[in-house]
Amino acid sequence: MPRPTEAEIYHLALFTRMHLTTEDKIELGLNPAFGGNDEQPRLGIDIEEPNTEETLEETVDNGVDLVYSLNDKPPWYLCILLGFQHYILAFGGIIAVPLILAEPLCIGDNNVAKSQLISTIFFVSGLCTLLQTAVGTRLPILQGGTFSFITPTLAILALPKWKCPDPNAPVMLSMQLQNGTGPLQVENSDEVWMSRIREIQGAILVSSLLQIVLGFSGLVGLVLKFIGPLAIAPTINLIGLSLFIEAGKKCGGHWGIAALTVCLILLFSQYLSKVDVPMIAYKDKKWKVFQYPLFKLFSALFGMCGGWLLCFLLTISNVLPSKSDQYGYSARTDISLDAVTNSPWFHVPYPGQWGLPTVSLSSVLGMMAGVLASTMESIGDYYACARLSGAPPPPTHAINRGIAVEGIGCVLAALWGTGNGTTSYSQNIAALGITKVGSRLVLQTTGILMILLGIFGKFGAVFITIPDPVIGGMFLVMFGMIAAVGISNLQYVDLNSSRNLLILGFSTFSGLVLPTWFHSNPGIIDTGIKELDQVIVVLFTTHMFIGGFFGFILDNTIPGTDKERGIKSWQDKVQEESKNLCDLSCYDIPFCSPLLKRFKCFQYLPFLPSYKSKKEEASM
Repeated sequence: MPRPTEAEIYHLALFTRMHLTTEDKIELGLNPAFGGNDEQPRLGIDIEEPNTEETLEETVDNGVDLVYSLNDKPPWYLCILLGFQHYILAFGGIIAVPLILAEPLCIGDNNVAKSQLISTIFFVSGLCTLLQTAVGTRLPILQGGTFSFITPTLAILALPKWKCPDPNAPVMLSMQLQNGTGPLQVENSDEVWMSRIREIQGAILVSSLLQIVLGFSGLVGLVLKFIGPLAIAPTINLIGLSLFIEAGKKCGGHWGIAALTVCLILLFSQYLSKVDVPMIAYKDKKWKVFQYPLFKLFSALFGMCGGWLLCFLLTISNVLPSKSDQYGYSARTDISLDAVTNSPWFHVPYPGQWGLPTVSLSSVLGMMAGVLASTMESIGDYYACARLSGAPPPPTHAINRGIAVEGIGCVLAALWGTGNGTTSYSQNIAALGITKVGSRLVLQTTGILMILLGIFGKFGAVFITIPDPVIGGMFLVMFGMIAAVGISNLQYVDLNSSRNLLILGFSTFSGLVLPTWFHSNPGIIDTGIKELDQVIVVLFTTHMFIGGFFGFILDNTIPGTDKERGIKSWQDKVQEESKNLCDLSCYDIPFCSPLLKRFKCFQYLPFLPSYKSKKEEASM
């Protein structure tokens, strides 16, 4: 009988929580250092969103001993299990996007449309995850909807021409008639929201070309030289702060239910995070009891389901009001039941399902702020993911290609009509260090699961029945976390410097004041050129653009040392990982290496593995 490998023995320990002491490892013929310290291994993912950055930072600093590294192939059942856990981890962030956009898109009570949007965003997220893990950075990174695009999207939909019409008013459709072009009055509620999502599709489609150009041209490195923590901190911070109105609207349906949801999420993610639940498993012809971090693993999901269950019980007992004009009606679970019954069992999203995207200059320029913010966030994720998956720091070509593929993913999202783009999910990266499985195959399995569940129409419709106050409670935790992530970038900056405090305070405060003033004074901009007016309004009502713009300009014009600005600490942390030269073959594009090595011309393309930068040539 062949002797089991180290990975197989340690893999068994993961499922049974078998305690492998140093003596056990020596007796089994293992390397005593294999699996890390004498610590009980766990198979679990920390889904507690408020601790995502802390967990990620701690795991990166300490390093991990992986059971399966980047190129390893775990057993199929482990791939499915861990793949589904990654899906659950990204679930809250992905589903929040269509739920936020439903109202400004004027979808209203069209629950079938909402379920189709949810199915579409899961489907496209799966496609983009497969694309990124196969030909992008080739790191185990999950791609999903991004909040960086939400703020400019809301600014675009706030323009007068995209205001939601009176529900009783007929829709004016512009159609090509045989005797010429003219407006045709047709009662079609779908056209109301489809015309708006087509505008968002066009904005994302064109603005994402900037991300593709930055990646394929290698300009990402040049841009990064001028963007530091003082530009990124207010940008990401304002993404969370600007969404407080959306969270307030949802919570306002029933503050008691919203508060309960928040309390449950905090209970599971913080107070019970160290409580392991005894569970039974049948292994080696025996029933074995093992401890499982269940609350830590599913904190957000349990919190939301707890609020959902209470609303269901209050609905069937008729405690909640049955009239739509009464306070608490939105907490009922039977408001959107028609979404489940009317949705098809299977719905395959396809490009152009809402019609051809429309493009306008103001929308494109506004959306570019979201593209740049998403790009900066993803670059940091690449380095963290490489460390946690047992890979060397990503070389220049891998970063360039990853950003370009994210741009292609946003183009796909625009063509399919998710109403959003895609970006890397840092909470899934943190999970790699906890599960000790950094295999690329696991994330590819997650992508396949997302595609399959996106096709299953009833699955997306079920989430429409979640009451607004429950969603609002989830938003309170999630948006607060996004704002805090922005602030966390200041850890590299000298906060005793009056220069830095001025830049941070002014850029953040301006990002709140200017958009609020423009919203309070519609029509104040009148240059005589309609398109120019729209460009100015969209840009100056996009919170993250204002904050990032002022942060960027002031940080690069007001004198200050690199150490004071945080640039030195930021770059040193990345370069420290790159000192040791390692085998970079894990970043090679599959099946292309022989062809790329044959022709020298490929050395000058900054997104290919054969590319050699001046710095790399000098070190050779």
